[in-house]
Amino acid sequence: MTVLTLLWIVLPFLVGFIIYILPKCDRILALVGTLASALYVIPLFVQQTPINLQLLDNFGVTLVLDPLAGFFILTNALVTAAVIIYCWHSDRTAFFYAQVLILHGSVNAAFACSDFISLYVALEVISIATFLLIAYPRSDRSIWIGLRYLFVSNVAMLFYLIGAVLVYKANHSFGFIGLRGAPPEAIALIFLGLLAKGGIFVSGLWLPLTHAESESPVSALMSGVVVKAGVLPLVHCALLIEELDPIVRIFGVLTALFGVSFAVFEKDAKRMLAFHTISQLGFILAAPEVGGFYALTHGLVKAALFLIVGKLPSRNLKELQHQPILNQLWIPLVIASFSISGFPLLSGFGAKVLTMKNLQPWQVIGMNIAALGTSISFAKFIFLPHYNHIPHNQTNDQAQSGLKAPLRVELRVEFWIAIAILLGGLFVANAVYYEAYTLENAVKPLATIAIGWVAYWLIFKRATVKFSKLFEDFEHLIGVMSLTLILLFWMVLA
Repeated sequence: MTVLTLLWIVLPFLVGFIIYILPKCDRILALVGTLASALYVIPLFVQQTPINLQLLDNFGVTLVLDPLAGFFILTNALVTAAVIIYCWHSDRTAFFYAQVLILHGSVNAAFACSDFISLYVALEVISIATFLLIAYPRSDRSIWIGLRYLFVSNVAMLFYLIGAVLVYKANHSFGFIGLRGAPPEAIALIFLGLLAKGGIFVSGLWLPLTHAESESPVSALMSGVVVKAGVLPLVHCALLIEELDPIVRIFGVLTALFGVSFAVFEKDAKRMLAFHTISQLGFILAAPEVGGFYALTHGLVKAALFLIVGKLPSRNLKELQHQPILNQLWIPLVIASFSISGFPLLSGFGAKVLTMKNLQPWQVIGMNIAALGTSISFAKFIFLPHYNHIPHNQTNDQAQSGLKAPLRVELRVEFWIAIAILLGGLFVANAVYYEAYTLENAVKPLATIAIGWVAYWLIFKRATVKFSKLFEDFEHLIGVMSLTLILLFWMVLA
């Protein structure tokens, strides 16, 4: 199994470099590389036995693959495959597909790492590959957004690396378990790096602008899998070291509330999804033992939503309220919105029920408020005006209501295949926690959704609250990171 595991890690990088040699086969090679690496997940779920590989015993460099990591790896495979298919007939070059595959491989490696030094290498490769994808259009704006992301990421990883050195100094090992005997400053520094990398709480303020300005396929990759490379190590630390579990759970609740507080008032569709990525990462951290299933559900939903929003006639939700969209777009948009809201028949329902059942009593109120905010936010999509066909002329009712004639949108077959992979996964994943389907479990999510919809119609649809973007400015992101470090020091010492 050791050879197979190492081959699985190397394969995406190998195929990625082959794409440069055979650029005419870029799409096929990228898809084959992704699907081949996805096959590795099957034994993790079938055998249920963790795979532990000691690569450098003297330094504690280890790989651990278990069902928890399997959920994250499966998410990476499905989202990456969907993005490759979505871009199939675009004019993107072999460079793009090679970087997608290298990103896929580095995210897989990050999910497998159980030590701080190999995780550091994987996260840095992720940063470089993500930067190149963000900057792919090569416009001044895209290059600036990519450099902004890269700078914030590298500063965070500098703090992280200092923490990793302190862990090694204390234990002569880079293993995650070394945090148990590490000094408080080591824990604070490592957590700061992971929080910033994962877009957690105020350290995730780099995320809204980055997602909003990136191309939709890149936003889908970042929200679906890239940010989770910083989340899974936090989950592992919480499960390995009992003393760190409350800290991770606190950040889970704070993150869920922080993200949704912005999302309910946001009028830009991509920024709303970005803030909701922050919020949903909080759900993963709030219940670490079941975070894998929630990560899978969120990754599929959010990737689908970014790809669908990329096809809408506008990102401005106020404009979309007067610009009807075709049912062909509205229906998948509603399915994804239902899932993330926790509606039965989709895996978002089971993931939310399972998460709520594994919360500590002090977390319940905060997470229920976050769930209500999720319902309010996605009511913006669910209640958009829509049509089954494009009329030649506006009717009197349409003219009186101020609705514009819907625009014709070209939806290629590869769009539908990509969406089918992502949304189909939401139906299939119901099998993970089929025990959720009881009347008692269904009542609470449905009531939360109903209350959220009422609140949307009565309050939030017409709300014009605008939050300052001051702390999203480049010059303030590092300052916010410093405040997070102070908070971490206080929590670890307490």
